[in-house]
Amino acid sequence: MRCWLILAVVALVTLALTNVWNPWPGVWAWVNQSGPLAEPAPAWQQRVGALPRTVTIAGGAVIIDRGDAVEGRALASGGLAWEKTGISWNAVAGEGDGAVVLTGELLTKGYQVLNPYDGTVLRTSTDAVGVWTYRNLLVDVRCFAAKDCVLSAWDPRGTAPRWSTDLPGIQVGLNPDNPRSFGTELLTTPRVSGDAAGPQPAPALLGLPIDNKVYVVETGTGRVARVADPGREERVTTAGGRVIRVLAQSADGTCYFTVTGHEAGTGREVWRQTALNLRTTESAGCAQRADPSGGRNVVLGVAPDRREVIVDMFDGRLLWTGEPGDRVLSVDDQFVAVRTEDDRLLRGYVLGQEGVAWSRDADGDTQAAIARYAVVVIEKDPDRVVALAPVSGAVLAEVRSGADVLAVGPAGLIIGDGRDIGYVPYGSQLADGGSSDQTGGAPGDGDADAVCADPSRPNCGLSGK
Repeated sequence: MRCWLILAVVALVTLALTNVWNPWPGVWAWVNQSGPLAEPAPAWQQRVGALPRTVTIAGGAVIIDRGDAVEGRALASGGLAWEKTGISWNAVAGEGDGAVVLTGELLTKGYQVLNPYDGTVLRTSTDAVGVWTYRNLLVDVRCFAAKDCVLSAWDPRGTAPRWSTDLPGIQVGLNPDNPRSFGTELLTTPRVSGDAAGPQPAPALLGLPIDNKVYVVETGTGRVARVADPGREERVTTAGGRVIRVLAQSADGTCYFTVTGHEAGTGREVWRQTALNLRTTESAGCAQRADPSGGRNVVLGVAPDRREVIVDMFDGRLLWTGEPGDRVLSVDDQFVAVRTEDDRLLRGYVLGQEGVAWSRDADGDTQAAIARYAVVVIEKDPDRVVALAPVSGAVLAEVRSGADVLAVGPAGLIIGDGRDIGYVPYGSQLADGGSSDQTGGAPGDGDADAVCADPSRPNCGLSGK
């Protein structure tokens, strides 16, 4: 048998080398063929050149980070529009038609600003060592010496900086793309990318780690409003336009917490919450090594009675208090998605409004992520991906799929499995039971204008919600 197999292989190789018959392209195509990512099938499905690290919807373009390359595709068809190789990092700033793509190389100063539709270069920086990308702003830093740096803010498509300010150094690290800064951490779920909603709006205050201190910079003016020097038992971060100090003291075999919010310019204490646990400590002790979870202006905490709460960082108000055993799965500045203690319901709330906004059957494996335009729900057994309107819970899209959700836009989702990606527009429901009710209006966050109009939260919608 082995002799016959060897003879068959030799014959096939001989036929291929003599151009008589070459079966290998067909075999390779069969091995690489892709099945549908979802049922119903996506509006389009494409295979990219390598496993994507991130996918971002930028207006009418889809930007795919492949690790050593970046490519732009048309959102309408998935067709490849442009590609740039030999790139170590890329990021998206801006939104809609004003979006741009930033690209650069590891351990090399500078970056390029590209048009997301055709990849043309709009602007080049030759000396920046780090850059932060936001929906309404990009901030870069240039250094002339170890203790001589300049921080500058730009409109995403701007040709001159809005402002520039001097800093005594900066801690950037190896990756120039969105280096470490103090703020809040988004709650994520493994099946939904943490960057699915695209770039976030710039915070009112940017907290930068320099020489074991926190330099607090106003993103509107560039002014260094405060230099905070945290104590040994203290963590300093920024959220809601305030400098937040979290004191965790060990005594009586437990941790005692005090959280205070301060004006950046004067340092004046504006509010104080005692016994509020923001989960910044490790379970083994009171050492704080993590920023609190939440949105730009709100954080998730645990009250003394062990109920989860959402706190407004501007004035310390409790915007939402859960029932005993409720678990927050995702939260942003406007909405919160919660799984009930018995794991039977998923509930949505609008922060600042009384009562449950919507409710949906769930189980212990149900996950959810709020991604600006939709609440993405991941269900198992069977695998389903569901997009809900954040205000009403109306079903925007529902498909059978075990794929991950890579990007969420105003009109649909990008899902992916391996190198295959596909676009699921809103309105794609299951033929056998998916709801077509969309009485909640447009999926975007314009319905939350009333929340952002609250005068006590002045940067809720900073240059765009």
